[in-house]
Amino acid sequence: MKKILLPVLAGMVVLFLFAVTGCSKSNSQAKKDRKLIDEYVASHNLKGQFTGSGLYYVIEDSGSAKHPTLSSQLNVDYKGYFLDDQIFDQGQGVSLPLSGVIAGWQEGLPLIGEGGKIKLLIPSALAYGDRQAGTIPPNTVLGFDVTLNSVSK
Repeated sequence: MKKILLPVLAGMVVLFLFAVTGCSKSNSQAKKDRKLIDEYVASHNLKGQFTGSGLYYVIEDSGSAKHPTLSSQLNVDYKGYFLDDQIFDQGQGVSLPLSGVIAGWQEGLPLIGEGGKIKLLIPSALAYGDRQAGTIPPNTVLGFDVTLNSVSK
């Protein structure tokens, strides 16, 4: 019995330590992201708000009453940039499903309706996390200016 119990306990300790250090890393990254977003907001004199997940948004035009849901197909104009204002991507008249984009968009775009405009500052956990995505380094806060041209459900 003791021979079986010892490996089980050791395994539980390893899992616990892994969970604690993993949570600590993501907590630490979330704090770094929040500091970067706070600095950007202050330097650009933005007047928006945070969601519980850490997404910062400024609604520039609320648009119509037709808001997207996760199952919506969208047509958008957007500009994606790093917090040094360097643009990494942009597009006009881009069609995409809301379910197929990063979590920051999935959370932020339903805050506006068709025809609306929003600025999103997305913490890394709601973007690409600790993964590299093209020219976007891991653990990078991203900014987006998005115009929601149309919503089809």
